[in-house]
Amino acid sequence: MTKSLLSIVRLDSRSGRRAVARLSARSGEVLDARLVRQVRRLVDGVRRKGDPALLRAVRRFDLAAGSAPGYEPGSEPGSEPCFAPASVAELRFAVPDPAAAAEHLPAGFADALELAIAAVERFHRRQVHPGFTVERDGVTASERRQPFRRVAAYVPGGRASYPSTAVMTVVPARVAGVEEVVVVTPPASWLGSPALRYTLARLGVDEVWGMGGAHAVAALAYGTASVARVDKIVGPGNAWVTAAKRLVAGDVAIDGLAGPTEVVIVADGSADPGLVAADLLAQAEHDPRAAALLVTPDPRLAKAVREALAEQVDALATATTARAALASFGTAFVVAGMERALELVEALAPEHLQLVGAEAEALADRVRAAGAVFVGAATPEVFGDYVAGPSHVLPTGGSARFASALGVEDFVRRSHLVRFSAAAAAAHAAAAATLADAEGLPGHAAAARRRSP
Repeated sequence: MTKSLLSIVRLDSRSGRRAVARLSARSGEVLDARLVRQVRRLVDGVRRKGDPALLRAVRRFDLAAGSAPGYEPGSEPGSEPCFAPASVAELRFAVPDPAAAAEHLPAGFADALELAIAAVERFHRRQVHPGFTVERDGVTASERRQPFRRVAAYVPGGRASYPSTAVMTVVPARVAGVEEVVVVTPPASWLGSPALRYTLARLGVDEVWGMGGAHAVAALAYGTASVARVDKIVGPGNAWVTAAKRLVAGDVAIDGLAGPTEVVIVADGSADPGLVAADLLAQAEHDPRAAALLVTPDPRLAKAVREALAEQVDALATATTARAALASFGTAFVVAGMERALELVEALAPEHLQLVGAEAEALADRVRAAGAVFVGAATPEVFGDYVAGPSHVLPTGGSARFASALGVEDFVRRSHLVRFSAAAAAAHAAAAATLADAEGLPGHAAAARRRSP
């Protein structure tokens, strides 16, 4: 049983190379052809038929028994009122006053939420950029940055509800100046989570819709009679959500294509195996396809972490999910020094990277491909999920090689404003015409020459 929780392999062995290859291909396995076909049908149905197709999908996927933990169709978890919407309009939940929503909150939640919101606001306000203007010889060129008017944040709700994801998406949007922020989340998540209801009330979102999955993405992208389309969709989701975002990209802006979550912990022999195991489990409990990886030059640490995992996992209510994730992707790579560890990190480009040990600070300065880096034993990735400040919506599946964390820039469009004085137009006309001629565009050249003296 212990071995199933964490495979220990030497990176430069045949089994190590196979493990790296499998991890590198992991994101491609999520969107299999059959799934994509099913999602395409859902998206096309909502796009063509609007509300009727959307309501059918909500009843089939969001309101069916077993669609979410503890949820039964037609009942609100933990309370008496029935939820059996007869129309899409009834899927829009009224956002309560924060004081009214504070009832039944977990102890200390409101204070913890304020700490998280303050940290996220503080960090993202530094990302606000006013644009700029360049002037020279009668030519003025400006970059204007304008926030999107209407943005949707997808807040997952399959295995749990995620108030933290609401904070990490809505707060940067508000800081950017987005006029309307819409949240979509499976109805069971809203109805069953006082913490989520309070969070969305506290954040002052403009609309909350009880729907999830590919059909929700389609409704946001194309609009229906009841749901106004948005300019951009952000936030993580399951494979259905990711496939739908891929299909609608180009018709609406998206933040990226999220795959299963992942953490790579690089640690030397001085690391506390109990802490390392706890941090691996914190990631593994998210999803059966989550990847929790250890990279170390010390095989004794790898074995100690494996033992600590076996001791800790049974105490988790999420043990079944964590065990499944570790059985599939839990791996400890034993490397020949920290240089090889860094090479592996660069190859995997993980969503989350934790660095623990004497070389943590030095390695942090050299990492080029990771969504977020957590430096030192006192800085677990869990803090990044909630209270550190940067958004926890990060690139997954190796896309950290070219993609970035969600931030203010994701809620802003850049446009350019150009002015030539008459004298500047005359001075530049010949050069513009020459370049147009070289490209075989006589109309361009003629338009430029008409500005010549």
